[in-house]
Amino acid sequence: MEDKYALITTLVAAIVLAFVFGMAAQRFRFSPIVGYLVAGLAVGPYTPGFTGDVELALQLSEIGVILLMFGVGLKISIEDIWSVRWVAVPGSVVHTLASGALGFGGGLALGMPLLESMILGASLSIASTIVFLRALEDRKLLKTEAGRIGVSWLLVEDLLIVLSIVVLPALVWAMSAEGAALSPGRVLGALAVTFAKIAGFVAFMLVIGARLFPWLIIQIAHTKSRELLSLGTLALALGVAWAAYFWFDASFALGAFLGGLALNGTKFSHKVAEDSLPLRDTFAVLFFVAVGMLFDPGVLWREPLAVAAIVAIVIFGKAGLAYVLMRWMKQPPYASIIMALGLAQIGEFSFVLAGLGLQLEVMSSETYNLILAAALISIALNPFLLRLAPEAPVAKPAPQPGPGESVA
Repeated sequence: MEDKYALITTLVAAIVLAFVFGMAAQRFRFSPIVGYLVAGLAVGPYTPGFTGDVELALQLSEIGVILLMFGVGLKISIEDIWSVRWVAVPGSVVHTLASGALGFGGGLALGMPLLESMILGASLSIASTIVFLRALEDRKLLKTEAGRIGVSWLLVEDLLIVLSIVVLPALVWAMSAEGAALSPGRVLGALAVTFAKIAGFVAFMLVIGARLFPWLIIQIAHTKSRELLSLGTLALALGVAWAAYFWFDASFALGAFLGGLALNGTKFSHKVAEDSLPLRDTFAVLFFVAVGMLFDPGVLWREPLAVAAIVAIVIFGKAGLAYVLMRWMKQPPYASIIMALGLAQIGEFSFVLAGLGLQLEVMSSETYNLILAAALISIALNPFLLRLAPEAPVAKPAPQPGPGESVA
């Protein structure tokens, strides 16, 4: 009976408990993501009571990743990035590389192999877009200069993680072939083959997708059927993701990202993003629940020093780097503090990258659990850290001319 209804029971348990724990987290002013991860832990194999089907949950979470990446492609605004390009682009790139180097060094210090340390560093270098955007919204900062820098910074990070997801399988193949010595030529050759395939897929999307997909969405929109538009959007996201994987050996995530990018800026892109939001949110919740199901809380007492070291890198290392970079780029102290505290966490795409390392068998489950522990702790602490930031400075009104005076 349990096998026959495994999908239904896993879905029901995941959604109901995600709602319950998400509400509890919100009530205590934590991020709801913490509640979703705890819900996964509650139905996972490491806690007593009902255990959901982990394999089914992981397949559902893959859809969550696809829709997350599709949403990233839809929301990227080249204009917003361009308006603060001299801050967001170099700041994000340098911060990601420097944070990754900290994580890489931490991995080596903990005795991890080279490739596993690299994946650890990459996983720790990127912040959760969902957590930071929600923090900016709560403080009504999205439309401010600090908000534009923060959003653009995160979008550049998202682009970097897409690149990492593309590169990692080729790098693993080049470094783990039996009997093959690691050499720059072998690594570059593997990356060249991968990038050639990806370039073919990108060219296909630019030539065909950028013309066909907007036209297709317009035709669906003219039917004035909301359910057809939602279904068409889902079919497009999943279909392009599958095509990228099946025909071009690319990741589902890259295909979905480029599918969203092809629709970005078109007449109905805002409508597509709005109508697909409930579905994306639902599968994103399932993604976090599936991640929680994989988390073994025993790592907290098996490896307390390792957990503390990784959390320190995430909170103090990333925050300190962000603050120094923002001040070095002559940004005001208030914006620098907001960026520093907002980036002191890791989230959804850290899970994606770490999960890919686990899938490719170059990351141990213990390291994966260390990343999950650091994510849980940093996401839980982030709203409280942001309360330490000072209030936004209020601009003083310009003096009004007195009677008989003229404005110069």
